[in-house]
Amino acid sequence: MRTELNSIENALITEAAAADYLGISIRTIQAWRMRGGGPIFVKLGKSVRYRPSDIQAWIEAHLASSTSEVEARS
Repeated sequence: MRTELNSIENALITEAAAADYLGISIRTIQAWRMRGGGPIFVKLGKSVRYRPSDIQAWIEAHLASSTSEVEARS
């Protein structure tokens, strides 16, 4: 089976698009990248890109049904 390189799962989006998708500022996603804890990213020279599938996986990993769940992770 041939893998499509242009599939949506493999698309790379800018940090601005990733921040917009998450509803956060670019500064926040940059801070997460510097200290860790945000979605995984790809560094291409000076450019930073994100795969939508990695952002979605990060969201899924941070789902909670109560604030006590979130506090327990910290």
